Amino acid sequence: MTLKFLTCINGFFSIGLSFILVLVLGLCVSMPAAHALSEGQRLLNEAWRIVDRAYVDDTFNQHNWWQVRQQALKQPLGDREAAYAAIQTMLASLDDPFTRLLRPDQYRSLQTSTSGELTGVGLQIALDAATGELEVIAPIEGSPAEQAGIQPRDRILEIDGIPTTQLTLDEAAQRMRGIVGSAVKLTIKHVENPPTELSLVRGRIILNPVVAELRSTMQGSPIGYIRLNQFNANATAELAHALARFEKQGADAYILDLRNNPGGLLQAGIEVARLWLDTGTIVYTVNRQGIEGSFAAMGSALTHDPLVVLVNQGTASASEILAGALQDNGRAQLVGETTFGKGLIQSLFELPDGAGLAVTVAKYETPLHHDIHRLGIRPDLRVPLESLTREQIGTDADSQYQAAVELLTNPAVLAGAA
Repeated sequence: MTLKFLTCINGFFSIGLSFILVLVLGLCVSMPAAHALSEGQRLLNEAWRIVDRAYVDDTFNQHNWWQVRQQALKQPLGDREAAYAAIQTMLASLDDPFTRLLRPDQYRSLQTSTSGELTGVGLQIALDAATGELEVIAPIEGSPAEQAGIQPRDRILEIDGIPTTQLTLDEAAQRMRGIVGSAVKLTIKHVENPPTELSLVRGRIILNPVVAELRSTMQGSPIGYIRLNQFNANATAELAHALARFEKQGADAYILDLRNNPGGLLQAGIEVARLWLDTGTIVYTVNRQGIEGSFAAMGSALTHDPLVVLVNQGTASASEILAGALQDNGRAQLVGETTFGKGLIQSLFELPDGAGLAVTVAKYETPLHHDIHRLGIRPDLRVPLESLTREQIGTDADSQYQAAVELLTNPAVLAGAA
């Protein structure tokens, strides 16, 4: 049997992973002959075998995993949807929300978001819950959408003549992706203007998860502000590029904004930590056999300037690995709110029909051996989160950001808070 799997530590579909292809040959569990099973039963059987081999808890949440399989296979499973429902029921017995089935469109979306590039028009989109209309969050810099003049909060009414009210978010995104050089027609409504039809030629879009700006404090000290939105395949290179640029421009300190960063690639989280650390453990991992592994800094820090990391309840997974590594090694002060608390590592496995399984394969601990699962990481300086618009993040209206600036210019703030 050949399995394709991807190592990740992200519990959200919007998030992704360092792609690792391996061959797994042979399993010791005896199975009935494949020809005796229907297509749906074979799909379920494959999902069962993946979990049986890889899941972090070899008690399977105190369930007899073989009996779980036998019970599931008693169902007819006449089509793919029935098989998916049975797989989801089987996985639910583990009581682990991060071990889950990804339908083919969800699996492709996750691969795209974590690979660091896509082909399409380059729009970040969302559904307006009140109207059901498709709304532009922002065009990606340099994309065909930006060049066509599409702006944040524009409404996408139709894609190639199909009303977007008839499409799910994934379906709309899929229709705007496509082969480089091919065209797609979008009907766009900007504010009170009448709808306009635009023909966009799809291109190759590089997903840059880093927003970086050199700013000055009231005292005139240059501070590098870096917001990292996701740990995709481009995260390390883009953050390193921003750091190198700021160092040349004379930055005296840094603010790293990890708020609402849901995680992504495990390896990206480790590599980003190495940009800030010369020495020290970054993270410990523990697998189902209780074997402990670790990742450490490699003497490659790009700066030793003071650093404050912004965190909140949306800071999760790879973001927590990075925040924990910087806090436990005394490299940075954390400001904001207690983080999400996801201390589990998943691998992604591809199923024969193009769907996938995210399976928890290990747990992790911070360098000081804190198990943060369901507990999160407490900031050094707690500042409650305010309701902010996208445009207000990292501005004078952002109290957490302002607290970070104050901490870098007046370290006594932290001592006073303690």
